[in-house]
Amino acid sequence: MLTAVRDPQPWAPADALVAAVRVGPFIERAHPRPGDDHDSGTIAVALIHPGAGHAAACLHGRRLGYTDRSWLRCETTTVLGTRQLACTMLTHAAANLPLPDDIGMTPAHYGVHAEARHADGTGCTLLRLGPYFQTWVASQEADRLTTELAGRAAAIVMPGFTVTVKDALFDVNGHESYSAPYVAHVAALLVRVQVRVRPDEDTPAASPSPCPGDRG
Repeated sequence: MLTAVRDPQPWAPADALVAAVRVGPFIERAHPRPGDDHDSGTIAVALIHPGAGHAAACLHGRRLGYTDRSWLRCETTTVLGTRQLACTMLTHAAANLPLPDDIGMTPAHYGVHAEARHADGTGCTLLRLGPYFQTWVASQEADRLTTELAGRAAAIVMPGFTVTVKDALFDVNGHESYSAPYVAHVAALLVRVQVRVRPDEDTPAASPSPCPGDRG
C-alpha cells in the first residue's frame, strides 16, 4: 500500500486506464470517460466504489454516494497514477465514510449535437448544445429538436446531406464549442450555420477538423 502511494505506476490521459485520484486525504478509483483524453489538464471521470461489480458493494456504494456523481471534471494534477489494488484500503468506502459533498470536482455532463451527414457516413457537427445535467434531459431535448427540425425541413437545407440531432456525452475539453441550452432558438441557429457551410465549396468531410458550426 505504501509502495502504491510513494511509487505509483505512470498514468497519462491517453492511456484510458483506471486512475488513482486524490480526494482529500483519500485515494479513489476513477474511470476516465473515453474520448476525453486530448487535454492534459482536465479529464472527465466517474468515481467508482472499489468493490464495484459485486451486489453488496454496489449497495454499499450507493449508500456512500458513489453512484450519485455521474461524470466529473478532474484536474490531472490530482491523479496519483494508475490505480493499483493496494489503493482499495485508502478509499472513503474502506473507512466506511461517504464521499464528501465537495470533492473538488465539478460536473461534466451531457450535450446535444446537430450533425450533417452524407449517405456514405461523412460529415461534421454543425452545432453543440450543453451542458445538460441529466442524460434524460439531453435525450428529451434531442427528440424535441428533431421533431422541430422536421417541421422546418425547408429552412434547413444542405444538398446531399441529412441534418440530425442526437444526445451525446458532454466533451469536457471542448466546452468552448458548445452553445448554452435554452438561450437561443436552435432552428434559427442551424439556419445561420448552414448559410456559412456551403456544400458546393466547403463540403463537410470525414475529418477530425471541426466545421464552422462547431463554434455555435
